[in-house]
Amino acid sequence: MKLIHKDIEKDNAGQVTLMPEEAEDMWHTYNLLQVRDSLRASTIRKVQTESTTGSVGSSRVRTTLTICVETIDFDSQACQLRVKGTNIEENQYVKMGAYHTIELELNRKFTLAKKNWDSVVLDRIEQACDATQKADVAAVVMQEGLANLVLVTPAMTLLRAKVEVTIPRKRRGSCTQHEKALERFYEAVMQAILRHINFDVVKCFLIASPGFVRDQFITYLFKEAVRQDNKILLENRPKFMLVHSSSGHKYSLKEILSDPTVTSRLSDTKAAGEVKALEDFYKMLQHEPDRAFYGVAHVEKAADALAIDTLLISDKLFRHQDVPTRSRYVRLVDSVRDNGGNVRIFSSLHVSGEQLTQLSGVAAILRFPIADLSEGEDDSSSDED
Repeated sequence: MKLIHKDIEKDNAGQVTLMPEEAEDMWHTYNLLQVRDSLRASTIRKVQTESTTGSVGSSRVRTTLTICVETIDFDSQACQLRVKGTNIEENQYVKMGAYHTIELELNRKFTLAKKNWDSVVLDRIEQACDATQKADVAAVVMQEGLANLVLVTPAMTLLRAKVEVTIPRKRRGSCTQHEKALERFYEAVMQAILRHINFDVVKCFLIASPGFVRDQFITYLFKEAVRQDNKILLENRPKFMLVHSSSGHKYSLKEILSDPTVTSRLSDTKAAGEVKALEDFYKMLQHEPDRAFYGVAHVEKAADALAIDTLLISDKLFRHQDVPTRSRYVRLVDSVRDNGGNVRIFSSLHVSGEQLTQLSGVAAILRFPIADLSEGEDDSSSDED
């Protein structure tokens, strides 16, 4: 994401102009938008024209509209973002108050105006515009006949390809059908890697599987790379790392990212940091439950006691369209930061973020134990979506 212009007043009202440069930037933009914001962007509008003879036709014109945001629709697989609202500025093609849906496009700037730019939204812009925080980890999670190729970015886990090939069982006295099918499977995974992975950006490539599938695949991959003289694979061989996973399904990514050998290699990535923070929380919950709280009411009480060392919170909570509810979470984040605590905002599109959502989206590791909070505090998740 490129920040083109930023104009925010002392009362936190103002506007920013941004240009999304890659698919992940649409996810960041989705997290910036709220109902009642105003969005100005280039868009296509179908307009009716009447000729001098009176015949009516229609044509599609590109124009720039400013809308008051009413609904926001994000497709996480295609990374497409559509924003619907009413036109609030005079335009030769669109009447004031008329509805229009803007589909934001890559490499086309847009201007977003808000009455209140809070700390969480401003942090999101900073994160989106930080060139160092890109997809530097890729992984293929596989088992015989199934492989999921994913990119792990700071903001989300993107499924880039799913490869499924039926592998017949070995038969007594003949394995040829089994071996041929395995070779077809490995070839399809190799092609997916070459098609979807940019090794100029990716610093580490994880190959994970149960059993010996990963060993057999990497042997095949580099044997083929030598045979085809594929310089991309041969030059990037040191980036490949073999790890164990319980299956070839995408959910196995969480156990891979929490493997100590992997976390040491990925120590500088946000995704690995999130997984470790969540693991630390669960360990604390098991061994010292008075220092591990979850649910917004309990966590707020701990924040009031200046007890929070690390706050774990899902970005899903900041997409709440009820302003007071959203403000409540922003205040919690600001309070923890002001008192020297760490704040980890988890992406709901990461496996670790999905897990945190099951804990009502907010949890905390405390500096010191606080007992008896649970008594008479059963409403901790009553006001969450």
